[in-house]
Amino acid sequence: MRHAFLLWIGLLLAAAGAPSVSAAPAQALGYEPKYPPGFGYFDYVNPDAPKGGSLILSSLGSFDTLNPFTLKGRGAAGLTDLVFETLMAPSLDEPFSQYGLLADDARLADDGLSVTFHINPQARFSDGTPVTADDVKFSFDTLKSKAAHPQYRFYWSDIERAVVVDERTVRFEFAKVNPELHMIAGQIPIFARHWVGDRPFDEVALDKPIASGPYTVAEYDLGKSVTYERNPDYWARDLNSRRGMFNFDTVTFKYYRDSTVALEAFKAGEFEFISVFNSKQWARDYQGPKFEQGLIEKAKVKHRNNAGMQAFVFNLRRALFQDKRIRRAISLAFDFTWANEHLFYVQYDRCAS
Repeated sequence: MRHAFLLWIGLLLAAAGAPSVSAAPAQALGYEPKYPPGFGYFDYVNPDAPKGGSLILSSLGSFDTLNPFTLKGRGAAGLTDLVFETLMAPSLDEPFSQYGLLADDARLADDGLSVTFHINPQARFSDGTPVTADDVKFSFDTLKSKAAHPQYRFYWSDIERAVVVDERTVRFEFAKVNPELHMIAGQIPIFARHWVGDRPFDEVALDKPIASGPYTVAEYDLGKSVTYERNPDYWARDLNSRRGMFNFDTVTFKYYRDSTVALEAFKAGEFEFISVFNSKQWARDYQGPKFEQGLIEKAKVKHRNNAGMQAFVFNLRRALFQDKRIRRAISLAFDFTWANEHLFYVQYDRCAS
């Protein structure tokens, strides 16, 4: 299950000595952000949503760690969405925009070779300690080290270093100009330095994380379930980009070995929501008396976001496919109408792109 929990914009605060062409509580890739400074809340949330109750969800496989950032082990579902926060984060109704969360200001240098973030003075970890620039640098350095999953070293390969400017200001310096790097820097997850302490990071496994998110780990049964509880002292609970979100008092993930077992558990009422992306499963598996009686509601949720494709992709390095007529002939030979009717249960629309 993927959850999107989104973020706020705040004050414009200058970082001493940092040259900039843009200093703003929001940033976007190639366009102006949709939401202006001081916006009330994101358009897709209900700012007056009641808080309380519990939500039970499912996850497949197993987990053996509460540290989701290492190569060894598998982190519990929900950690990166509910417990850890980033400097900035995207809204769900824009291509690539970020609004401040732990950082209330982002300043891109004139030469495009660095970005400076100012940490929101109100930002706090779950134990009440303030989030500082030193925590940000420590998080970046730790995740880019060999003790963390190598995906971070790869993704952040052009971010050379993090520099602490002052207690609440941190600058990320780049190896080269890349129009996305300041956005990528805004995606860095932050945790408290004292959560790790002097231990090797890859040995931090079952200590409950100390981070700044709206939930903390309440209890867990390794490989079987994990429950998060809403932090009543969550530092950002009244921020405009948090209104209408994080409403359940507890969120629990139950683990199942495979999708067939999870489906039967869902029908039995063991958890409360599941997303289905397979046309055959949607048409054949999600049916029965409980669906007919309205005990389980089956609904299609439309969206306007970009989606992936299912298509032929021709390797134009091969001489055969360099002839456009050959590519057209193969496309015409594929009977989409038959396949949609007999294989995909008339659930696909053909793209003319």
